[in-house]
Amino acid sequence: MLEILEKINADSSDIGLLVELFGTLRPHRASDGARATANVRTLCQLLKGNPQHALALRQYVRNIIAARRHASLYTEIGVLSNDGFFSELRTRIAYRILPPALGNDYLSDALDQIVYKRTDYIWMTTVPAEDWLALLDVVQHAAPDGGNLMLPGLLDAIRTLSYRVCAIGLEPRLTNFHTEMETYESPFMVQNFEVNAYLDAYQRKLAGEDVTLEDTRHLLVMLDQCDAVVAKIRKKALSQGTTVALTYLLVSLTQSLNRMRKLLFLVDEQHDDARRNAAVALGLELVEAHNNKYKVTDLLRDNVDLLARNITENASHTGEHYVADNRKQLGGMFVQAAGAGLVIGFMALFKILMSYLRAAPLVEAFLFSMNYSLGFMFIHLLHFTVATKQPAMTASRIASGLHSKDGRNIDIDSMAELCAKVIRTQIMAVLGNLAVAIPTAYAIALAWPHITGHHLVSPDKAMHLLHDIDPIHAPTLIYAAIAGICLFVAGLISGYYDNKALYTRWAQRISQLRGLRWLLGQERLDRLGVYMENNLGGLMGNFFFGILLGVMPFIGFVLGIPLDIRHVTFSSANFATAIVGLDHNVSWELVVTSVAGFLSIGMVNLLVSFGLALWVALRSRQVRFNHGWQLLKALGRRFLEAPVAFFFGAKEEQL
Repeated sequence: MLEILEKINADSSDIGLLVELFGTLRPHRASDGARATANVRTLCQLLKGNPQHALALRQYVRNIIAARRHASLYTEIGVLSNDGFFSELRTRIAYRILPPALGNDYLSDALDQIVYKRTDYIWMTTVPAEDWLALLDVVQHAAPDGGNLMLPGLLDAIRTLSYRVCAIGLEPRLTNFHTEMETYESPFMVQNFEVNAYLDAYQRKLAGEDVTLEDTRHLLVMLDQCDAVVAKIRKKALSQGTTVALTYLLVSLTQSLNRMRKLLFLVDEQHDDARRNAAVALGLELVEAHNNKYKVTDLLRDNVDLLARNITENASHTGEHYVADNRKQLGGMFVQAAGAGLVIGFMALFKILMSYLRAAPLVEAFLFSMNYSLGFMFIHLLHFTVATKQPAMTASRIASGLHSKDGRNIDIDSMAELCAKVIRTQIMAVLGNLAVAIPTAYAIALAWPHITGHHLVSPDKAMHLLHDIDPIHAPTLIYAAIAGICLFVAGLISGYYDNKALYTRWAQRISQLRGLRWLLGQERLDRLGVYMENNLGGLMGNFFFGILLGVMPFIGFVLGIPLDIRHVTFSSANFATAIVGLDHNVSWELVVTSVAGFLSIGMVNLLVSFGLALWVALRSRQVRFNHGWQLLKALGRRFLEAPVAFFFGAKEEQL
């Protein structure tokens, strides 16, 4: 450290020695805060003991700062660009692999050369602010005050950010979404006018004119009004939908407003002591933002949270229909599930017939996908219920009841009651599916010989079907988990299209189609528009769920890995078909194994899809739930007190 200080030339602006000096402060492990603090204090003591070194370092650092432009450091580091989400994502991925070229024109490039390790912000934040301030004081007070070299860059950055806020605030995506900005004076334009007036006065004062600067508090009020508009747009987006582009604008706008506040505080001539601490805090923030500026996860976290919240929020509204509050509603759920079981019985038949075509793998994948997709969409159109489609919806319904971010204000009894309702509704839906799917497939298999003269499946095919649902001697449960992941993805797709239908106003757009208006009439067209807006998510979720189920074996074939899916209702239908194909000549051990197989498939389907959906719903609401054990105890207590009511609901239980 001392050797580097002796090499420093006060007239030089070469950044190499500063990089070396900073490297002496860096500990071997980024988490070693004690070592980092000791290094900073050692440098401070060396400079105090040798004022000539401190003077040379001061002039050397001033040369480096004076030779570079400052504004971009404050306006670009830690603030999203105007390129848009996907352009920013591509840029981060590209620069993560091959960083951009560095020059000597900008202070941000100098920062890139000094804190080049991605972990530098970790140890720098562990050093107390008092030690950083002490080091800065030693360097700064080594000579008479030569003026604040950082001030012009700070003022330019404030002006740039103000124009950026004004431009983003007038984006059509925002003004069309929040039309009040076109009716009343936009706070984004007002803040720009006020900030320019303040900065012009500041420049005149720096030029030597006798100007009294106003307090920055009135500017902060303008920024608060801009924040209020952003909050209104975010709240409105929860009910009217959003897009990645709109969310990106809101994040960029919020970051620009926050950075403006910090810069205005630094240029305000009042509160000198507070400004010193704020300057250190901003410096550490810039270092952290610089170290993470090509981090893809940060971009995704900042921009996808609102979209994920909207997706799960729409799923939550749908999930309310999958929670029965009394026995009457449970009975209705059983009937809806039974209807789906009837359709799935025929879907299982069609899949077996398609397999006999011996088509090419891609053609077979297409046929299977269309069988699944059209069947599930038909079930949706008839208002029937597939049990495994519920978890992605009900998980969001549960998460919507967790309002406390720290988990302290959650009513465990209410949550236990909701979870009990979800459990019994799930069980009733599964029973409804199986109670009809199995007899339907059994009846079809019995009738098939009378129609065609031979069994629907040969004995070899029947044994193959039973082997597919064997939970012990085959990777059945792994395939069931894959189906659960497909269910979870289908739930996200459903919420995405529900959000898209709301945001793009499908009902209004469909009602404006002149060709359909002539064909159907305005009244029917309006009903069609409302139906599509309310059901687009359900239809597309079912369609893509069928695609996922159908193409999974083909993906496994292409990749050369054993990849497949197992779905409880189809597995139960195949079980019934196989029993008839074997002329009922099966051992009781095989029957027990097969029944246990499709029941365990159903359990894995439900648990995987429910767990993933609940995790995403909690993350999208930024909720941490730490009362799982208390919730399990509350559920166990309810089961022990009234087992029948736990599974079938109390007779008097009402909404």
